[in-house]
Amino acid sequence: MKQAIYQEQSVEGMPEVEGLFNEMRKEFKGMANELIPMLQRVQRMLGFLPEQALLEIARLTGLSTARVYGTATFYAQFRFQPAGKYIIRVCRGTACHVKGSDRLLDTIEEYLQVAPGQMTPDGLFTIETVACFGSCALAPVMVINDSVYGSLNRSMALKLLDEIRVREEANIKNLSLS
Repeated sequence: MKQAIYQEQSVEGMPEVEGLFNEMRKEFKGMANELIPMLQRVQRMLGFLPEQALLEIARLTGLSTARVYGTATFYAQFRFQPAGKYIIRVCRGTACHVKGSDRLLDTIEEYLQVAPGQMTPDGLFTIETVACFGSCALAPVMVINDSVYGSLNRSMALKLLDEIRVREEANIKNLSLS
């Protein structure tokens, strides 16, 4: 299996970051118990938690950078790399594995040319794996954003991805014609 390769992401030159932290200074008092809501706010606005944002949150709260980073890495909800518009989650639970989720994941990785944890160069897709969705009767299961797809085979999964790509290309074309 491919290993995810991460590159440092910078928020410098992003005007929304300065505005975001100006807003946060007004809304939050800089208390330690505000750490998670601050992390959530940054991720909601930027889509991920860049290193510079973690450093600024540490400064605002007076917490050590190790504590801020430790908290952010503890919770699976936080990400340190930008995510694609469509997050593909493939179940790795026992029922899904028995029904071929490993082959399904390999096919998606090969098709998109990215490993779990990575985003496609066009910013459209990110692949993730999860331990179990609790939908074992539908194995193998894949979730794209909030839509659940069960009893999948490899060709069905690729068809779903192709449909999304075609729809997105049509949206871009329609916007450029406007």
